[in-house]
Amino acid sequence: MHIHAYSWLGEKELFDRESLRRPPNRPRPPTTAADEEYHREDQERYRTLLETFRHSELPPLETSLWLLKSPTLVRATFEEPKDAAAWLGRELTEHAPGFLSHQEADTARLARLVTTAADRLTHGTDVSFGFYLGRTSFLSLALVTCTPNHWAPDLPCPLI
Repeated sequence: MHIHAYSWLGEKELFDRESLRRPPNRPRPPTTAADEEYHREDQERYRTLLETFRHSELPPLETSLWLLKSPTLVRATFEEPKDAAAWLGRELTEHAPGFLSHQEADTARLARLVTTAADRLTHGTDVSFGFYLGRTSFLSLALVTCTPNHWAPDLPCPLI
């Protein structure tokens, strides 16, 4: 197992558009010969939507679906959960001054998040956090286990 780190900072309004954060549904196979042409068009539409999803920097609705995204979105890769949690700690420390809530920026709380993240990663569970920065910005941080992922073992690792 190894762990990929992902981060996204952008407009909360864009983050809230769930349809952009969801991969497309696979088209159903044709049931009759007359459906064949429609099915080909549906397959092409599906491939286009999947490529759009893969290359979008927006965080997916499900943390494990980061593995479907382009490998260029991986910010770092770690073999050890403690190293991945340390990356999370650095990201939290860097962005904490901009957190909308002073409680979220509390250093003791952030330290607990890092400790909890290391523990969860040790057990093969993904980690995902989100924070408001100012009134309109949102920060998403994720650590996703790979080969295999606990929640989606059939998803391929983007960097293998």
